[in-house]
Amino acid sequence: MTGRLATRAMVFDMDGVLVNSHPTHHAAWREFLHSLGTEVSEHELAFILEGRTRTEILRHFLGDLPDDELQRYGKCKDEIFRGMEHHIAPVSGVLEFIEELNRRGMACAVATSASEIRTCSTIERIGLGGCFQAIITASDVSAGKPDPAVYRLACERMNIAPRESLAFDDARAGVQSAIFAGLRCIGVAPNGYSRQLLDAGAERVISDFSELRLDAMLKLELGAD
Repeated sequence: MTGRLATRAMVFDMDGVLVNSHPTHHAAWREFLHSLGTEVSEHELAFILEGRTRTEILRHFLGDLPDDELQRYGKCKDEIFRGMEHHIAPVSGVLEFIEELNRRGMACAVATSASEIRTCSTIERIGLGGCFQAIITASDVSAGKPDPAVYRLACERMNIAPRESLAFDDARAGVQSAIFAGLRCIGVAPNGYSRQLLDAGAERVISDFSELRLDAMLKLELGAD
């Protein structure tokens, strides 16, 4: 026996975990900032991948603007993104994995720093509407990852203890958020950032969900031969 509690729930980040959206986000933020006369490097754009809320990203690049300006700029960026989102596909194997979790009766949730509107529309568009017992977005918490609030609230909404929950996240700040909230975490890294996620506390790293086998995961947890 391993001595740890069996997993009763799984909590998924959205961007980079449910959908391969990072290249599109890069392009949308670059185009938006360019429209304001701000040019950014690839290194600077890496900031958006760390589980930041839209407001945090805007303040990082544009300064401490009034709330009404942040809302206006945020809507402009979202309009650019919506024009590109038809390019976004689900992460390999994730649809089948979540469908299997649903068939087994395991609770599932989403914990993302994305907006509520984009999160819900994305989940519906990729065919996962109705698959999650809780969907936590930027509008539900006051701070983005690595603050633990988003993962903690997901567990509260499912009425399942964090120590009985497993998170999937693709960013260092996201892994830290899950660990700080008391969840175990598996990193998702198709792009060579495995070491960063492991250093942040991920117990293992996968490139996508096609390599995961639920039966094998549960058997390992039970300490079975």
